[in-house]
Amino acid sequence: MPNMLPSISQILFMLPILLVALPVHEFAHAWTADQLGDDTPRLAGRLTINPLAHLDVIGSLLLLFAGFGWAKPVPINPYALQRRTPAGVMIVAAAGPLSNVGLALLFAIPFQFGLVSASASIVVPLMEFFILINLVLFFFNLIPIFPLDGEKVLTYLLPPAGQTFLMQIRPYGPILLAALVILSFRSGLNVLEIVVHGPALAITSLLVS
Repeated sequence: MPNMLPSISQILFMLPILLVALPVHEFAHAWTADQLGDDTPRLAGRLTINPLAHLDVIGSLLLLFAGFGWAKPVPINPYALQRRTPAGVMIVAAAGPLSNVGLALLFAIPFQFGLVSASASIVVPLMEFFILINLVLFFFNLIPIFPLDGEKVLTYLLPPAGQTFLMQIRPYGPILLAALVILSFRSGLNVLEIVVHGPALAITSLLVS
């Protein structure tokens, strides 16, 4: 029987995602909504960087065992946000992916100033992977398919006809997203490689060089 438990190295690489990248992403949504007058995340206990407030049990286990997971979405009140600004929902949605860019840039500082040594065999790959995964989260979450953040950003930017179309296909978003992931790994055209992993890898190479 094959060993289904994650290895020590896999846990080391995934823990920063579980404990930092995903919680910060969700906290960014919550904090931004709170700043725009929506106290829903605060009342739901999401205005914190405590991973326990944000992590989803199934999503966390899948991240450890399969390398792909998710956190609990932050509840918001679109009407409260739109009372402050028509762009409220879009701003809150964009805050999550932008927080991952911020984390990637923060962890790139030691590379840019020569503060890390290649002799630190586990530290350097761990930091490089953390930068990469945050950029992957940025590009992946900007895919304009519900429930990803990019769908809310694009909804605001499109004219009314485009907004109506996105609203009509929103119930099918999870199915479309699952199909995109499956087809990317089973067909010759890997869309995720083109729009997510490729750009993330290229930017990571620039940041750590």
